Amino acid sequence: MENQIIPDEVIMTKIFYIRGQKVMLDKDLAELYGTETKKLKQQVNRNLNRFPNHYMFELTKEENELLRSQNATLKKGGHSKYLPFVFTEHGILMLSNVLKSESAVQVSIRIIDVFVRLREVYAEQTEVWLAIER
Repeated sequence: MENQIIPDEVIMTKIFYIRGQKVMLDKDLAELYGTETKKLKQQVNRNLNRFPNHYMFELTKEENELLRSQNATLKKGGHSKYLPFVFTEHGILMLSNVLKSESAVQVSIRIIDVFVRLREVYAEQTEVWLAIER
């Protein structure tokens, strides 16, 4: 997807709610950044000090299975033997620093814009519900 404008809808389908946070999977981010998941994880592992637990964490076996069972696009077979990393909004920003490409910076900006838009929509819906309940 390098050098293309990624539609918001594509990004939104790759955002999951895990451990009370909106996150994206390493494999989805690698695809959006135009790199291999293995290379993305290598860069993260070389820069672990930039990724505290509230920026990135590894899914548990149970979380991974639950995610697979809830999402038809996460089929069994053809997947990594390693548990995926997931990245919060802040972790996605940090990824653009460790991947060190202009493309990674632009993709990160697009993803963060979608995260911000989702927050705005949620805030608007909350205001509507509060107004209805009054």
